[in-house]
Amino acid sequence: MVTVSVKHEVKDLGLAPLGRQRIAWAGRDMPVLQQIRDRFAAEKPLAGIKISACCHVTTETANLAIALQAGGADALLIASNPLSTQDDVAACLVADYGIPVFAIKGEDNATYHRHVETALDHRPNIIIDDGSDVTTSLVQNRPHQLADIIGTTEETTTGIVRLRAMFNDGRLTFPAVAVNDAQTKHFFDNRYGTGQSTLDGIMRATNTLIAGRVIVVAGYGWCGKGVALRARGLGANVVVTEIDPVRAIEAAMDGFRVLPMAAAAREGDIFITVTGNKHVIRREHFEAMKDGAMICNAGHFDVELDLVGLREMSNSTAFVRPFTEEYKLKSGKSVVVLGEGRLVNLAAAEGHPASVMDMSFANQALAAEYLVKQKGSLAAGIVSIPTAIDQEIARLKLQAMGIAIDTLTEDQVRYVNSWQEGT
Repeated sequence: MVTVSVKHEVKDLGLAPLGRQRIAWAGRDMPVLQQIRDRFAAEKPLAGIKISACCHVTTETANLAIALQAGGADALLIASNPLSTQDDVAACLVADYGIPVFAIKGEDNATYHRHVETALDHRPNIIIDDGSDVTTSLVQNRPHQLADIIGTTEETTTGIVRLRAMFNDGRLTFPAVAVNDAQTKHFFDNRYGTGQSTLDGIMRATNTLIAGRVIVVAGYGWCGKGVALRARGLGANVVVTEIDPVRAIEAAMDGFRVLPMAAAAREGDIFITVTGNKHVIRREHFEAMKDGAMICNAGHFDVELDLVGLREMSNSTAFVRPFTEEYKLKSGKSVVVLGEGRLVNLAAAEGHPASVMDMSFANQALAAEYLVKQKGSLAAGIVSIPTAIDQEIARLKLQAMGIAIDTLTEDQVRYVNSWQEGT
């Protein structure tokens, strides 16, 4: 039996050996974060800093947590989603690295909220958030701890939206680094990571052939673009729904059909929400759907699907496969919900590939270091990742991929910095 001294709440510490193997495997595809970890180990830029991280507890997140620890941080990790935890990874972080982890795959909402309180009990100086639940709870319930906070980092679109609303209400009184807005995050993680892992989750949950299916993608932000692109690559007939006229035009010019959800509901075989908003698919859409239509969510919170309304419309529910629940409607039709409406790529699969999370978590690690270095000098509110950090992450990634790029000549530098020279 494995015994450890740090507080924790994980499924089974005996799973640690498997977690160790899988964390190492992911680490092989995260060269940028590895270089940051090596520098952190030498310089200890986070020494004495308490960090509470609310993230998906995956092999990639484990490599981030290990890098933070290498930098001297007193780090604690909780799950940001009840179905995204990889229990072997959680066990390894506790048993092998002594990192307090409070995360169990399938934990109920009460347990999740208790873990949020545990993250705040850590008295963090920095919060690494995924959806802003920990930050929101801090602001609403623990104003006496605000003095401890240097700042937060946020890596989701949903979380940034909440932080902006918090700032507009005058409640965000410390800097919050918008990791999600970094070019090396949203251009790659949101598009390529979400695009691939969402389809992976659907196929693992259902063993359904994508080719020839009508797939409705709700939302054409960077995540929606990635999902639509990958679905088309697998042979799907992709329909996009949008509320933003510019994005709708972009989807149309990218070759996708654009319809209102009311019309798309009648045509779709598989529905994927990636909007960050509430009840994107609701009662009137369920009523219009084909018998056996599948719905899932790749946005951060499960509220994108009106599951309460769906239950009220149903006579019965049953799990027909792992993470695949069939709702029998009173009308006689059925609607199939994947991953309980939570992030399907993490509920039914393993989330984003390590190579793309390499850049996202490099941003998280360097954002934490940036907050420490700039302590007291950053204004309250949303703070952008400095361009120099974004560029450095891209440079390191290119270097790891063996890709060289051009540099400006002295003449070109003079030209782009001059206004006198023209045609």
